[in-house]
Amino acid sequence: MGSIFIKELRAYLSSLIAYIIVVVFLLAIGLFMWVYPDTNALDYGYSTLETLFSMAPWVFIFLVSAITMRSLAEEKKARTLEFLRTHPVGDWQIVLGKFLAAWTLVLFALIPTLLYFFTIYQLGSPKGNVDVGATWGSYVGLLMLGACYTAIGMFASSITDNQIVAFVLSIFLCFFFYSAFAQISKFDFWVSLRPLVEWTGISYHYDSISRGVIDTRDIVYFLSFTAVFLGLTKYNFSGRA
Repeated sequence: MGSIFIKELRAYLSSLIAYIIVVVFLLAIGLFMWVYPDTNALDYGYSTLETLFSMAPWVFIFLVSAITMRSLAEEKKARTLEFLRTHPVGDWQIVLGKFLAAWTLVLFALIPTLLYFFTIYQLGSPKGNVDVGATWGSYVGLLMLGACYTAIGMFASSITDNQIVAFVLSIFLCFFFYSAFAQISKFDFWVSLRPLVEWTGISYHYDSISRGVIDTRDIVYFLSFTAVFLGLTKYNFSGRA
């Protein structure tokens, strides 16, 4: 798995597209954080990174889908899957290696946003007047969210050899699992099941962990969700070999 991880990470880092994706992500978040009047952190009157953590899940949908769209679709289109499987690595090692490489790139995209945290920390009155616990909880939530989106993107890439189709499908699935259940739970015809339906969606657990309290139930949900989609990816990958 380590060799697959290093190979994939090198492929990402040697690609101009990866850097463009990360830069676009940082620019988009930066515009919402410091420029646009309705979300400008300087206009809130208090030290907060609410804009970053409320907008990042939506920007992540496009970022992660762009990162993962080539992971398996490109292998199928180039007909290199059979060659890849001739190496002494199992299907799970290939899937996990590719997953970890894509997730690492998501982490690389998040690291520069610590500058936003440092800036807000310095601008606080008094300096440091910011909810550090909620901030770190939100970063953990973004990492877990990135894992879920990456697993979804891998799954989308495993069922087609067209990167554009994988990109669009990944966007739809990420959007659906993040927000759809919260909206569906508002329908009147299943009032008694509303808490369960809302709990099924990713946004419920992301919002929960972003409050600064890292609940093991939320972590288990994120890990289980990621494992399910990685399992589906492995099933598709093995079936096409």
